[in-house]
Amino acid sequence: MPGRGNRATLAAPPIARAAEVPMTTQATTPKRVAVVLCGSGYKDGSEIRESVAVLWALSMQGAQVQCFAPDAAQTDVVNCLTGKVATKEKRNMLVEAARIARGQVKSLDQLKADDFDAVVLPGGFGAAKNMCDFASNGANGSVRADLQAALAAFRDQDKPIGAVCIAPALVALAFKGRGFDLTVGAEGGAADALVALGHRHTVTRPDQALVDRAHKVVTTPAYMYDDAPLHEVFEGIRKAVSAVVALA
Repeated sequence: MPGRGNRATLAAPPIARAAEVPMTTQATTPKRVAVVLCGSGYKDGSEIRESVAVLWALSMQGAQVQCFAPDAAQTDVVNCLTGKVATKEKRNMLVEAARIARGQVKSLDQLKADDFDAVVLPGGFGAAKNMCDFASNGANGSVRADLQAALAAFRDQDKPIGAVCIAPALVALAFKGRGFDLTVGAEGGAADALVALGHRHTVTRPDQALVDRAHKVVTTPAYMYDDAPLHEVFEGIRKAVSAVVALA
């Protein structure tokens, strides 16, 4: 996967231009936020901790949340204990995402930007191989047609997009050459691919978020740092979600 070169320990270079978002409480008017999942599990679907952190942070903001996932098979199924592909097993992204959403999840083809104020994409390898083919094709990849259309609609309506972990690469593919400010944490293969796609990359720590106010895109690296402490992952996602809601 092109992004693997970007995964790092916490010995990252000094940070510049990362947002320091203060702790906030619920918004006066609840924002409607779509969360797009793609399975359940960091090796083949949505990263569970990141997804829960997104939902937790949105709850803190008093947002009205609806989860979505494609009603389609995952690219593969990976045993998260051994790291090996279960070649004879098939799993449906919508069914698996229901584990995280406690059954409250709709098919991605029902996502309409008109119905929401913002959209957030948790990470996990599924974001790079179920929702697009960045994992195999890097900067030459493309995004699932239904998600591409949904993200384009949010951007056309000037509504914010949040992306966690490797999901910024998906955003970079969806908006090639648009010059977004994005982060996937440290420098490396994924960061290089973002730049090759016509965007700018900023090094950040797991507990930070990068806010591109001009394009209303907010990103945070989370588990692009494999050994990131859980509280730092949650803090970075809290900051990212707070910024998304503030921009909505």
